[in-house]
Amino acid sequence: MSTTSDVPPVVEPPAPAPIVPKPDPPKVTFPRSPIPPNPLGEGKFIRTAGCLIIGDEILNGKTHDKNSNTFAKFCFDLGIEVKRIEVVPDEEEDIVEAARRMVSLYDFVITSGGIGPTHDDITYSSLAAAFQQDLVYNDECIARMTEFSKARYDLTKQTEEQKTARLRMALFPSKGEVLFCNEDLWVPVVRLEGKLCIFPGIPRLFNEMLMGLAPYLPLPPSSERPFRHLIHTGRPESSIAPFLTELANRTKPEGIRVGSYPDFKVGVTVSLIGKDQVRLRELQEEVVKELDGTVVAEGKVGEEQKK
Repeated sequence: MSTTSDVPPVVEPPAPAPIVPKPDPPKVTFPRSPIPPNPLGEGKFIRTAGCLIIGDEILNGKTHDKNSNTFAKFCFDLGIEVKRIEVVPDEEEDIVEAARRMVSLYDFVITSGGIGPTHDDITYSSLAAAFQQDLVYNDECIARMTEFSKARYDLTKQTEEQKTARLRMALFPSKGEVLFCNEDLWVPVVRLEGKLCIFPGIPRLFNEMLMGLAPYLPLPPSSERPFRHLIHTGRPESSIAPFLTELANRTKPEGIRVGSYPDFKVGVTVSLIGKDQVRLRELQEEVVKELDGTVVAEGKVGEEQKK
């Protein structure tokens, strides 16, 4: 007959070692580039823009493009008219054709994507080809990249192939302006032909760098920014379509744009955009009366006051 003494003692497993969080790397900051002369010429400013999104991952649905939306809002709030947004694959021929065409047509063009260290990151080389330029390493960019990275990675352990891949991110078209627009980033915006600005595809970086680029752009003066009035009606879009069509045709010669944006089962918001605030208020009253509408916002684009 067994006794309690025959039962082996329970051995508690050793307590796991406490997880010590890795300290954040020291914050590294860099000076911004000085602001160069107006690339469009003294007294000129940006009126039109184009956006070129580069990457197979956008076209095959793997990645959802957010940057074109960010860019469109940025331009709209500043009174810049975005005329075209295109997506092209990681193919030099497509990038070259689209970049040349957009630069010939618009005052401000951006590309997004394709500037990393991997084999399919061909934006810099494709744009160098587009504008007949060589590729050259930028020493300032390499120095900033190295300073930023050394607190996060042991760069001495990289193979020659890995080092070459990393340095590709500092290999730019030879005649490009290299603009370091953000104190906390080593990545510059490279501007070609005074118009085309090259951005990364990562949305957080794209947004931060686009905001940082603003002081380097010949932006429209406040007087050039249009007003926008928004009127909401509960009527269906089909019922108000004849009136809006007539209104749009009548006011187009005045430079006024009429838009309608339905919200399922809620109604329609009518947009009036133009530079003449007095005239917009007259049209606003007309729309309110004809459509039994309510003014929901009005004011300078980007500064509209809700009612």
